[in-house]
Amino acid sequence: MTKTYLMNSLIEKMQSPDQDFRFMGLNDLMSEIKQDPASFIGDEPTETKVLKQVLSLVEDKISEVKNQAVKCLGQLIKIIRETQMELVVDSLINFSVGKDDELRDISGLALKTITSELPLEGKITPRACAKLAPKLLQQVSNTETPPETLIETLSTLSILITRFPAHVSDPSLTPHPLPAIAPLLSHSRPAVRKRAILTLSQYVPVAPPALVNDLLQNHILPFLAPNANLEKQRTTVHLVAAIIRQAPQQLTSVYNDIIPGVVKAVQRDDDELREGCLQALETLLLRSPTEAAPFLSSIVQIGSQFIKYDPNYAGLDDDEDEEMADADDDDDEDADLDEYSDDEDTSYKIRRASTKLLAAVITTRPELLTSLYKEVSPVLISRFGDREKTVRLEVWATYGVLLNQTSMYGGLPQSQENDSAIRKRKRNSEERMDVEETPYTLLRSQVSSLSKALLQQLKSPKTPPPTLQAGFQLLHALLGVLPGCLSNQITPIAAISQSVLLQSPATSTSALHLTCLSFIALYFATHAPGIFSVSLPPLSPVLLKSAGEKHPRVASEAFRVFSALLNATRPVKNGEWAERLYDQAFQRLSTHDTDAEVRGCAEDCIADLWICAPDVIKPKGGKEWQAICRTTGNTGGAVRMVTKVARDVEMSDDWVNCCVEWIMGLLKKSERGGKPEIFIALDTLLKRYSSGVPTDLPPTMVPQIRPYISTTDISLLSHALTIITVLLELSPTATFPEVERELLGDIYQIAHSPLVSGAALDSLLMFFSSLVQADSQIATHVVPNLATSAEKAKKSDANLANVAKCIGQVVQSAQGVAAGTIAVYSKYMKKSSKSKSTTSVVVLSLLIVGELGRFIDMSKQQDTFNSTIEHFAAEEEEIRAAAAFAAGNIAIGNLHQFLPAILRVAESDPHKKLLSLHALKEVVTHCSHGQLEGVAEQLWAPLFQYSEDAEDSTRNVAAACLGKLTTTHPTRYLPQLHSRIHDENPAARATVVSAIRHTLAESSPSYDELLASLIMDFLDLIHDKDLNVRRLALSALNSAARTKPYLIRDHLPTLLPSLYAEMKVNPDLIRTVQMGPWTHKVDDGLDARKTAWETLYTLLDTCLAKLDLSIFLSHLLAAISDPSDEIKVIGHMLLARLSASPTTSIALAQRLDELTPSLESTMRGTAVTKDTVKQDIERAAELRRSTMRAVAALSKIDSAGSAPKFDAFVEESRKNEQWGLEFRELLGH
Repeated sequence: MTKTYLMNSLIEKMQSPDQDFRFMGLNDLMSEIKQDPASFIGDEPTETKVLKQVLSLVEDKISEVKNQAVKCLGQLIKIIRETQMELVVDSLINFSVGKDDELRDISGLALKTITSELPLEGKITPRACAKLAPKLLQQVSNTETPPETLIETLSTLSILITRFPAHVSDPSLTPHPLPAIAPLLSHSRPAVRKRAILTLSQYVPVAPPALVNDLLQNHILPFLAPNANLEKQRTTVHLVAAIIRQAPQQLTSVYNDIIPGVVKAVQRDDDELREGCLQALETLLLRSPTEAAPFLSSIVQIGSQFIKYDPNYAGLDDDEDEEMADADDDDDEDADLDEYSDDEDTSYKIRRASTKLLAAVITTRPELLTSLYKEVSPVLISRFGDREKTVRLEVWATYGVLLNQTSMYGGLPQSQENDSAIRKRKRNSEERMDVEETPYTLLRSQVSSLSKALLQQLKSPKTPPPTLQAGFQLLHALLGVLPGCLSNQITPIAAISQSVLLQSPATSTSALHLTCLSFIALYFATHAPGIFSVSLPPLSPVLLKSAGEKHPRVASEAFRVFSALLNATRPVKNGEWAERLYDQAFQRLSTHDTDAEVRGCAEDCIADLWICAPDVIKPKGGKEWQAICRTTGNTGGAVRMVTKVARDVEMSDDWVNCCVEWIMGLLKKSERGGKPEIFIALDTLLKRYSSGVPTDLPPTMVPQIRPYISTTDISLLSHALTIITVLLELSPTATFPEVERELLGDIYQIAHSPLVSGAALDSLLMFFSSLVQADSQIATHVVPNLATSAEKAKKSDANLANVAKCIGQVVQSAQGVAAGTIAVYSKYMKKSSKSKSTTSVVVLSLLIVGELGRFIDMSKQQDTFNSTIEHFAAEEEEIRAAAAFAAGNIAIGNLHQFLPAILRVAESDPHKKLLSLHALKEVVTHCSHGQLEGVAEQLWAPLFQYSEDAEDSTRNVAAACLGKLTTTHPTRYLPQLHSRIHDENPAARATVVSAIRHTLAESSPSYDELLASLIMDFLDLIHDKDLNVRRLALSALNSAARTKPYLIRDHLPTLLPSLYAEMKVNPDLIRTVQMGPWTHKVDDGLDARKTAWETLYTLLDTCLAKLDLSIFLSHLLAAISDPSDEIKVIGHMLLARLSASPTTSIALAQRLDELTPSLESTMRGTAVTKDTVKQDIERAAELRRSTMRAVAALSKIDSAGSAPKFDAFVEESRKNEQWGLEFRELLGH
């Protein structure tokens, strides 16, 4: 069937008198277009006929047909020719100005649909915008256009501006949007004014500055005057708020005129104007906190004033507000208050807007927490009992924000960081007379009034569930910030909790039950038992009732409450509630259809009963273990529970035996996910045998563990080796023969695997140590077998360093074989000069001798040491590196004899200097503290000498050694480093700052105290004129932020401007390099810039409280548009991190539209041409994935409609044919 025939048949359907046929004809046409977008290519007459028929159906009498025609136009607009597109636009515009209301509405919908469906790129888009925009603007400018049409036209313009800002901001466009839309601000219909405000605010970001200035001077500033017309002032304030939300930077030049105008306008006697002013100030704080700073005092005063605004209620005046929350307990009066209502009273909107304004102050100015607790906190507490429920909940939510900010930015409630030692002397010397006012001390002083006011609102039996839930959430947040602060409120808390939990949880109240139980658990965990013990008798029955509820989440949370109670009251000697808890948990465990989460929590409760209430549970006879130690279903919780009990309780050997047997059975059946926990449980159980491991256990267990002695899963290998080691230690006689027969051959192969590192390597070394201690004779066989196994392996499959470590461990555990081992491998090293040994044998020999030299004095084997030095001249890099390793470690065994020899080599032969430094680094790294103190002076001067005028690699090794030496005697060497920070030689300055970076791993408080006074001098090198020194100083700052943030937090205001400056691309550092026929740009500043961004990422983790998020986010915009892909990826990681935090995501939500263009550009990537190579395509794909991860994280932020561009971008990305599927997976859809 040809396309023409098919289209003609569809036209016939659409012309049918039967509405169903017309509808199906349109539906079939849409399906055909989606399947084949080239349906009309080369067939203009058919295209015209189809299009005219669809347009005619826009006027159909049946609503369903008209709506389907509109949808069809949205698909057609993507594929029709430009001339036909003009026909569509003209027809719809004509429809929209007609007198038929229904046709006018449907044409408006059609215009919005085709504008939304226009492709972002393509030939038709510019033409469509050029045709559509003037027509829409002419309609807007026409004074005779009906209000309904104006609203639809403005909506279409909004879509056009949001999706195609470049086309709508064309200077040649006539009429221009701003002059055309601005007069509508004076329209008689409020709905038109509201729509005009939104459209104008969306256009202002891309409008020419001259037109924006005209808007400000003629339509905004005059109407903010104190005597301006009320109606116009309302509209102007709403417009200001909308522009601040969309493009705050456009108002920067006039903020000093706008903000005072809004501040004065809020005092005018008009509720709608007041609410608009308060909302505008809130938006200002969230979008432009820096510009709002000079007016902050006035804004706080306004918020505090109007949060009390209640002209229709004369019950309290300002002086009595403080008593509002602690009112009389008379229930009749409360009932009268609840019944008060006035449908005409809208003052609650003012109070709610004021509350949100104060919340914006708290969110954006965390550095003012102390003053906020003095000025704002008492006002909020006084309004805890507002008569309007929505306002009341908003006040509580705002106080929750204050508590969250306190936990993040308020410092520490008690000294928990290493800087306590540093500051102790300062505190003692100051002899403060008064307690320092901090957010925590001020909050603690207000807890009494806060808790009374809040609990007063919760105690009424008429309090609705959402209010109760919000109250418990606030109490939970309060305990999270100040643990143990509700000691005096246990009676009302217990009474309210009891009344809540007495009711069975329904669908509408289950969330309340969960919040209440979660709070009770936290209360038990943060208060002493003596405080709540009196309330336990009435409270425990309702908690037990909750544990027996059918609702699984409620039951689970109730068991968690009991776990918290058991740990808080440990040891529990007697208690009826503990007995009943056991019965309840046992019943849950005995029932096969128990929910998995409930079962897990019941298992935890049984474990806590064994640990905290042994007197209660031991008489039960252990019947619970039969229900717990099952072999079917999810056994992960049971395994963890057995581990917990075995670790903390003295259990009988029979119990341990049964548990080991059960665990071994699970090892055969369990999936990979549960096996690490099984091995941990097994390790714990084996160590709990009071009379030793049974002799028949190792022969049974070793064969079962053998499958895990493999490099297939390195994590399980580590656990399996640990179990074998424990068996060798606890039962060497029974275990050793099994290990020798079953496992040793496999372990030889594992020892040289390059996959074995970290925890697995540590486990392997412990295994060899235990093996040799179990049978000392085996050492003579293990050493040659390990070496032979490595020699036979392929070069790519052999990690000789691991083999050397294993041999070193064997010899250290059986030093009787040391002399023979040294002799054998020294001989291989000497033979190498006659070319009889392969490279790998020489390397292995050098590594083994080095490992042994670390704990054996080889002063009598001077020839061996000399041989290692000779290998410094070897041709193979591997031999030279192994020789440096060996020389350094041999020197550790006898520093007096060998260290001077290494220093002489470094001084006499420049070609061997780097290798000698590597040898010295081995000495410095592995020497004991006492040994190092004795030779530090001997090494200090030569190391500085070697680092000057040297290559980066040599200088880095020397700096690492100097850093380690500095920590051995900081009072001597730290001042010496400090004295050289202004050295004329940039290499010396680079060495100093690099050495300081290496000292930051030192955890000694005494070192921190010395460094605290000098660290800023070292970090001041980020201003150095030498680029390499600046980069190393940034790296040192990054290390300090990660390891010792308490040393730099107070200095960040000084450091951050310099850090931000390093993040900018410096054109002077970009040079062009000729590579054959191509030119390539090299950015010498990239490494320093990348280090600066990495430092900022670290600061976000460790010093968030000291970062001004507004400035931070302004610089972050540069990261995601940086020329370097690496920095873009760091920017994406920063966005993901910021979006994950509830506090930072609030600030980020206000900047989403600003982030969108850069993210969109990166997502699309550069066009693929014939010169694009595979690596570029792969790199672009990886960068796109990084962008998608960031966008997916950002999309989870609740922007409350304040980021239309970003929302549109997310929606388009979801629908994208190229990457939409992957993006939807990241979103979790």
